[in-house]
Amino acid sequence: MNELSIIVPTFNEVDNILPLYAAIEKTLRGVKWEIVYVDDDSTDGTLEVLSELCQEKTNVRRLHRISRRGLSSACVEGFQATVSPYIAVIDGDMQHDETKLSAMLSLLKSGDYDLILGSRYTDEGGFGTWDTTRIKASQLATKMSKLITRQPISDPMSGFFMLTRKAFNLSVRHLSLQGYKLLLDIVTSYPGKMRIKDVAYEFRVRTHGDSKLDSMVMMEFVVMLIEKITRGVIPARFILFSAVGTTGVIVHFGVLYYLINIMAVSFTMGQTVATVIAMTSNFFINNWLTYYDKRLHGLKIWTGLLTFYAVCSLGSIANIGVASFVFEQDYTWYVSGFVGALIGTVWNYAATSLLAWRR
Repeated sequence: MNELSIIVPTFNEVDNILPLYAAIEKTLRGVKWEIVYVDDDSTDGTLEVLSELCQEKTNVRRLHRISRRGLSSACVEGFQATVSPYIAVIDGDMQHDETKLSAMLSLLKSGDYDLILGSRYTDEGGFGTWDTTRIKASQLATKMSKLITRQPISDPMSGFFMLTRKAFNLSVRHLSLQGYKLLLDIVTSYPGKMRIKDVAYEFRVRTHGDSKLDSMVMMEFVVMLIEKITRGVIPARFILFSAVGTTGVIVHFGVLYYLINIMAVSFTMGQTVATVIAMTSNFFINNWLTYYDKRLHGLKIWTGLLTFYAVCSLGSIANIGVASFVFEQDYTWYVSGFVGALIGTVWNYAATSLLAWRR
């Protein structure tokens, strides 16, 4: 049986596949190990290179995911496809220091630790050529993440770590699987105190391919923080959906004011146009933000918009009906309005999740 399983999430890393394997093979001589590449449907030839490598090497496997994205969920699928007592995550872009894997494995095998962390926040570690802005952003995210961790951990935003199978099994059923920061997810989901040991490493410069960091990475991080802070009671996606709904109210009243006071249209006409514009705004913001991992494209975006119109129209009816009923029970207007709005929002969220952004 393999002693160590290394999970490598990939997306369009064609030029890094073979160099990474060769580098890990060199550093883990004498260790019985396997590497599992979990690919999110690459389009640059990565899948073909992986197929050839799998045929050539007996310790290489490839998981090809279609219509699913996300580093955290990819890594967990890789973990669950293995049975080794020790499991590791390393990026597929050669920016992590694979030469540290041997030392990390030795520390885990001692039995004194649950997780070995590749840390940039140590005297010997560092961020390589990162500019000041990116380092400060990482430091801010690190401070934010420590608000939800019960564990003393130097670099909770690291994507380079190794842990025991037992530690993973104790955390896996409580993971949110949001975004790119699986380590933080695991650490905050672990029951009790996790025994963590740092191994310093210097973050390298990417030499092939493009960075996968974009504007959504921080949003995915915030989503995971919400999931953890609320302990999953309130889905982060619902909170985002509600926030978008608030922007819709602002859009609605802005348009209504303009049409009535500037364009001098009737209230009924203004209200109708403002409602449609607000719903349209909500749909496109939700498609970009709330359902970033299920974004609709092409023809589907228009069928989704029509579905959104229909669902939200029913939600408005539910809102008015419930609010009127509550008001008739001698509750104040603001309590009645809040209950109605809440029911309408819950309906809109649940129905659009199932109908407009279903997978």
